[in-house]
Amino acid sequence: MPASDQGVTRDRYMLIPRVLIFVTRGTRVLLLHGAADKRLWADRYNGLGGHVEPGEDLLTAARRELLEEAGLVADLSLCGTLIVDTGDNPGIGIFVFTGECAQGEPIPSAEGTLEWVAWDAVPSLPCVEDLPMLLGKIQAMRRGDPPFAARSYYDGNGHLIVEYSR
Repeated sequence: MPASDQGVTRDRYMLIPRVLIFVTRGTRVLLLHGAADKRLWADRYNGLGGHVEPGEDLLTAARRELLEEAGLVADLSLCGTLIVDTGDNPGIGIFVFTGECAQGEPIPSAEGTLEWVAWDAVPSLPCVEDLPMLLGKIQAMRRGDPPFAARSYYDGNGHLIVEYSR
């Protein structure tokens, strides 16, 4: 269906699609400790991921990002979506994937160092602001749970709010 039939116009709210990946190994999760000279999130921990490229579906983008950023392959599945309300147009649509990665060691990249971190150590790390909230939600999920849906934004006092749909 062409864009004209989809109602795509510049005055409608748009989202930039991104993928965020959390692979686990037992009681640890693989996180990227951002390089000190990184433009965004320097010296902070975050999951792996990035932009969805033209012609990619979300799962293909997540697999590509995991391979590019860590040199790893895992059986990934969608565990949630997060709309980041930037206060402007466009916003960011984050598609969160998880998977178990039982073998292989991550390959370092220019993005920063990759570290297997114990789940309970995450709150004490210098993290991207929403990381502990997202990982808490993911850790509480059980096999067969439907993907979560959430929205994040900053309130009038500059505090990050993450709202999960019920």
